[in-house]
Amino acid sequence: MSINGDIRPRVIALANQKGGVGKTTTAINLSTALAAIGEDVLVIDLDPQGNASTGLGIDPEEREKSTYDLLQGNETLESVVQSSAVPRLHVAPSTLDLLGVEMEISGKDDRTYRLKKAIAAHLGRKPDFSYIIIDCPPSLNLLTLNALAAADSVIVPLQTEFFALDGLSQLMRTVEQVKGSINANLSLQGIVLTMHDQRNNLALQVESDVRETLGSLVYETVIPRNVRVSEAPSFGKPVLLYDINCAGSQAYLKLASELIQREKELLKSRAK
Repeated sequence: MSINGDIRPRVIALANQKGGVGKTTTAINLSTALAAIGEDVLVIDLDPQGNASTGLGIDPEEREKSTYDLLQGNETLESVVQSSAVPRLHVAPSTLDLLGVEMEISGKDDRTYRLKKAIAAHLGRKPDFSYIIIDCPPSLNLLTLNALAAADSVIVPLQTEFFALDGLSQLMRTVEQVKGSINANLSLQGIVLTMHDQRNNLALQVESDVRETLGSLVYETVIPRNVRVSEAPSFGKPVLLYDINCAGSQAYLKLASELIQREKELLKSRAK
């Protein structure tokens, strides 16, 4: 049971149309950290590259059913989900077939709501997760819109580099457009600063600028640039299984705790 005190899980999309910002790494390791502190977590991989699936130990050869089949309507979420090597953490894996799904379902009336319907159908039968984390592709396409239509909130991983804020405004506009058209309950849950080098003056300046611009939207937890985090995917493991004591693992555990605290505060504010 979730800390939410609610049968229905929180559905959180990790999105940033810019690639290479640590989005999938955050999906893998935040989900693992949530599971490590007692949450039942499902990762839905909507990126055709399938890196979240690989990073959680699901080999491509083992993906007989995937999120492609789910969006096509040929499989249920329950039939697609696989167990990962992490206790309490499951994965709905992706395959390269997802590259073609946008064209294949673009003519359907429910093309934007297919993931939402699949999640709702599953939870109606088997409400077995407290958090559902959706790893979006690095673009604002139909796959990302499906994630935003299904999600309660969005977390944006943001690399602390010179062009960090470029594209963020576009994503925030997209979130507002989604709220106004297909998902009125969607909220921007927070911004997570990733791949941060404390020794780099530019990174420190970017962090200062982002916090000044976005205020409390920015998580206190910062994910450092860490060799162990980079090495872990090549072993098909989250960094918490690869090296629990490294700075990256400790940062993701802290991020998971901060996420849960934010969820508690959100529920309190809604109850007033």
